[in-house]
Amino acid sequence: MEIQVPVGLPSVSIPADNPITADQVALGRRLYYDPNLSVDGTVACASCHQPDAGFGDPDQFSAGVGGQRGGRQAPTVLNAAYFNEQFWDGRSPSLEHQAEGPVQAGVEMANTLQAVEEYLSKEASYVEQFDKVYGPGPITYEKVAKAIGNFERTVIAGNSPFDRWYYGKDDAAVEDAVKRGFEIFKDPKKGNCEVCHSMQENTAIFTDNKYHNLGVGVDDEGNLTDMGRYVVTKQDGDQGAFKTPTLRNVALNAPYMHDGSLKTLKEVVDFYIGAGNSNDYRDKDLLELDHLTRKDRDDLESFLHALTGEIPPNTDAPSGD
Repeated sequence: MEIQVPVGLPSVSIPADNPITADQVALGRRLYYDPNLSVDGTVACASCHQPDAGFGDPDQFSAGVGGQRGGRQAPTVLNAAYFNEQFWDGRSPSLEHQAEGPVQAGVEMANTLQAVEEYLSKEASYVEQFDKVYGPGPITYEKVAKAIGNFERTVIAGNSPFDRWYYGKDDAAVEDAVKRGFEIFKDPKKGNCEVCHSMQENTAIFTDNKYHNLGVGVDDEGNLTDMGRYVVTKQDGDQGAFKTPTLRNVALNAPYMHDGSLKTLKEVVDFYIGAGNSNDYRDKDLLELDHLTRKDRDDLESFLHALTGEIPPNTDAPSGD
């Protein structure tokens, strides 16, 4: 199976140890939407990564089993195939590895990998699907993770109005405000946004796949409330640093930042105007942008809205599940 990539996006890399097939993607899709992977049958992957919310969560913090909530905003699954690592702090090296975390997290699905294997092994229709994809044998969570990982690789969004204009050369695809906003976005003396939300020559995922401290979550005394990437690397410079998210379909992914503290794109733009919040580890590339007028900011927001692309079919909940 080959993943069809829309205008504006690069090809999707498939791990050598997890070849993709249509049957496997169908299995992964079913697992993604199945709440029975949680300990009490109430929380699925899709509970926190909802298709109607751009495969993110409209709440600041997602509700896990028993209504428990964590301390970070659920990141979108859209275009997660293009990230080098997963989670805000990059603690997971692959989509397959990431699929293990929420199942076992006490404030999310609060289950065990063994319990998931036992549940699936008792469901005849699942046994049939797993045998079809992987051949006869026991259902292991490694197989579960591989199926979910490759389903998520198909959840990509491109062919946005911006793509049709910029890459497709359709001048009528966007309004002039979008074109002005794009110039602000890429100009290092104006918006300087591309320094982190980077582009390539013929495609763009709008992220540098790196980690930056913006001062999000800093308390009134300038102290970091979440150490971010530092917890993973123990490198001093990673204190309070979080992964640069993709900007694709960003208009669908409110609220914003790792703590969901900014509710609208307008708030996000205004946050950057002041170069984030001061702290000892704030990224050096953050510059004050108070030279941008309100019209400039509105144009920049128009550009961000124009990055809303098409979500492929067969990524919503399977019928009958």
